[in-house]
Amino acid sequence: MFPFFKKKKQGEDSTIQAGQLFDGADEQQDEDVHTTLSIHPMMSLTTEQKYYFQYVNNELPPLKKNQVSLSGVEWKKEGDHYVVTAFVRNSLDQPIRFDHMPLLFIGPDGKVVGRKVFPMSELGDIPPKSSRPWRFVFTTSDLYTENIPETGWKLAFELKKPHRLDLEESWQQHLKEEDKQKLEQLVRSLTPPKQGEVNVMGLQALINNEGNLVVTLLIRNGSDKNITFEQMPLIVEDASGDVIARGAFTLQLEVKANTSKPWTFIFPKSLLQKDEFDFSTWRAYIPQS
Repeated sequence: MFPFFKKKKQGEDSTIQAGQLFDGADEQQDEDVHTTLSIHPMMSLTTEQKYYFQYVNNELPPLKKNQVSLSGVEWKKEGDHYVVTAFVRNSLDQPIRFDHMPLLFIGPDGKVVGRKVFPMSELGDIPPKSSRPWRFVFTTSDLYTENIPETGWKLAFELKKPHRLDLEESWQQHLKEEDKQKLEQLVRSLTPPKQGEVNVMGLQALINNEGNLVVTLLIRNGSDKNITFEQMPLIVEDASGDVIARGAFTLQLEVKANTSKPWTFIFPKSLLQKDEFDFSTWRAYIPQS
């Protein structure tokens, strides 16, 4: 699988400060660290494979202290799977252990060719100042293309950006700058939705001059993909917990990955189920299908 004569590794390196992944990690320091080879105790390798990994590891450039790196070795297609071999490198003075971690498969041009969340706790504790080889298996459904160059690619940690406000163009144009800043501050202050979760949060509810219920909501997308809503069922309850309106709205609205977007919904007077409302507290939610 890893013939000893195959000297040159095919992938590139992707390196970040440990503090970007691990809370409490010390800041990066300008000190070279040469990582030693660490084979997982449960990893069965032939003598030839061990020699090959040792040789490649010796050729790796040093890291700076308190960095974490992925160093691509090779990828191979096995059936409908793409098996990527890479070193996971740790230049800290203490061992590190990963949890589930999204990794990006990036081509030589910088474009992402695949993404998958891996159970990286399976690597175990990676010792201080060491490199651990590992096989990362992508399926065709994890890839955006099957035209993957043999060299120049890399694996990279996906560093999740903070949950942020996403304003539709019409809101950008008509909302006062002061109100934009208030919305941005609100979104930053809220606990972001869980990974993959989509929910709504009420911002304002009122009865307009025509007797219709007007509610403004934050649509919160906790997934890592943009979501387009073509229909949205909603239920609104007032302070007493009574359902005061329910309806399904047809719309064409995209909420970008890991963002919250404000939107206004109008329930016609005919859909209201009470004559008097207490909006001292209220909530709106998407009913479970």
